[in-house]
Amino acid sequence: MPIYEFECRKCSHCFEKLMFASDENMPECPECHGRDVSRLMSAGFVRPRGIPSGSGGFTPPPKACASGGG
Repeated sequence: MPIYEFECRKCSHCFEKLMFASDENMPECPECHGRDVSRLMSAGFVRPRGIPSGSGGFTPPPKACASGGG
């Protein structure tokens, strides 16, 4: 199950949710409990060349959410 990022249209809170790709129901916002949320485009994980897996030499990109929540 992938982790998806969402942003609430009511309160602008950003949050992540582990869910099936086939799930059609949008999750509830954990802040305001609203159901009007949009799924955000997330950056994929990329390991730069020359850095072995598990070396800890990777810094993840900043969050896509403008409000900086998460």
